[in-house]
Amino acid sequence: MSDLPVLHLVRHGETAWSLSGQHTGRTDIPLTEAGEAAARALAPRLADLRVAAVWTSPSSRARHTCALAGFGDRAEVREDLAEWDYGAYEGRTTREIIAERGDWRLFRDGCPGGETAADVGARAARMVAAARALDADVLIFSSSHFLRVFAATWLGQAPEFGGALILGTAAVSRLGYEHDRSEPVIRLWNG
Repeated sequence: MSDLPVLHLVRHGETAWSLSGQHTGRTDIPLTEAGEAAARALAPRLADLRVAAVWTSPSSRARHTCALAGFGDRAEVREDLAEWDYGAYEGRTTREIIAERGDWRLFRDGCPGGETAADVGARAARMVAAARALDADVLIFSSSHFLRVFAATWLGQAPEFGGALILGTAAVSRLGYEHDRSEPVIRLWNG
């Protein structure tokens, strides 16, 4: 194993809206019972991690997942880790939006009254810079679309590249480097 830093990314557990496919940006939706169980099941998977920092989105779903996974006492809330602001599309499904707006795609078109991929990418870039400055292993709890943009940013890709990455609830992913710090890679995705 390399001595190069690894970023461990965890998507929050299931919520009623993640289950129904509703866009959940700034609405604070709690975990379902299944979401809580999945978050607790993360604890043994993450127990051996030795990380310099634990960062979490301000959402209760991310903070609760972090706590149930055993890291709540170490977690630092980072506002930039918040999920995409869906504006007028908050609480709506992609199917509903497309019924009104034809070929709409979140990562290409953004949301009226909310954020574009570039907006989310700017927040992701600040968090990537913070992780690289720390130059140590970090555990991050957040939401799907933000983490997908974060991974794209880590790789040096445009934020829109995140649209090609699927991320399930309570999934663990790892970002790191291959040979040296000039080669950022995805070490594990959606595990």
